[in-house]
Amino acid sequence: MPVCPRCDRSIPETALSCPYCKLKLKAHGHPGMTLYRAESNTPLCATCLYDADDSCNFSKRPDAMTCTLYQPLSAVSEPDPKAVYRIPWWRKYRLWIALAGLIAVSLLVAVL
Repeated sequence: MPVCPRCDRSIPETALSCPYCKLKLKAHGHPGMTLYRAESNTPLCATCLYDADDSCNFSKRPDAMTCTLYQPLSAVSEPDPKAVYRIPWWRKYRLWIALAGLIAVSLLVAVL
């Protein structure tokens, strides 16, 4: 069971707010929107990916203590070069393969 960040009591996973101290746990009363909170007096923006790449448009930026879009900088990782999708050779040259196939069929028809 999760623990309330304010009163440190166990709360149900489906709780929208803490039943003991009434702290809002989900944003806008929606069970799917997690409300991230700053652990200390440092705002979330200091460690947020969206603030680092300057794509954040939150009105409380750069002093937001709660946010629904928070993504920590540590969550960013370099993509694996082997995991990048490579186009197979036959898809790259499918026009030329189709043309060669058409010429081969034409020659076969002409010979017969």
